[in-house]
Amino acid sequence: MPVLPAAVTPPVFRGRIGRDVRSGHYAVPHRYRLHLALSRPDCLGVAVTHGLLGLQDTLPVTLLPATPDTPGGGYAALRPLYEASAHQYAGPAVAPVLSDAWTGRIVSTHVPDILRDLALRFRGAGPELRPADRESEIEAVADLCERSVNRAAQRAGELGLDDLAAHRDPLAVLLAALGRLERRLERQEYVLGDAVTAADVSVWVTLLQLDTVHRWHLDAGAMERVADHPALWAYARRLAARPAFGRHLDLDGIASRHRAHCRGQEAAGAAMSIVDWRTYRV
Repeated sequence: MPVLPAAVTPPVFRGRIGRDVRSGHYAVPHRYRLHLALSRPDCLGVAVTHGLLGLQDTLPVTLLPATPDTPGGGYAALRPLYEASAHQYAGPAVAPVLSDAWTGRIVSTHVPDILRDLALRFRGAGPELRPADRESEIEAVADLCERSVNRAAQRAGELGLDDLAAHRDPLAVLLAALGRLERRLERQEYVLGDAVTAADVSVWVTLLQLDTVHRWHLDAGAMERVADHPALWAYARRLAARPAFGRHLDLDGIASRHRAHCRGQEAAGAAMSIVDWRTYRV
């Protein structure tokens, strides 16, 4: 079967896990499986959520290689699921995937839906990661992480900030977002208060990505200012020490995926890792 170029956008499956048998897809132990590549930040967020909820014996996980193993940018192990779920599918079989063992098909590849369904349908003995009265705050934090940290850091790295005065905008957005999180964590243990929530998963994965990927393209001055948020980075270390977070660290995989996909130039900030993440790998 021919494989389309990696630039082709694969279909997004948006099946949801319902409350009972009338939903079609409903929560049953061992019916579903997650397929994750821990080198990807979206997959890592799913894995951490899965670990926090204690779903290891309820919803098994298949770990995929750090980088795709087919020419089209996907995974050979996922191809049967994609071909069973989309007629004559010829695009890349990408992760993450939530699959249904009863049908042999994909339920969802949409990360926000997967995260909500894990927390609300498969909670188990874990914490309440998405309290109904904090949902809007959780979404706001996730948006802050994506727009004002990830995208801003990516843009700042693309500009090659040898002269901070010449390109203030993306770095200013990034630092403002980190400052907002810093002020929260100066007065409380977690992003939304005294208990871990889905917001903490978003922030921790984002900080890991900032310190292991984006820093390679930021100059030393920018990284010094990024590092100058002591409460935020102490929080990152504190969460990394928890097994639900630390055991999913695939630092070699992150580096391998970055090398495979990155076309940017290395900057002076590459040598300035803020957290020694390897000390937390359990």
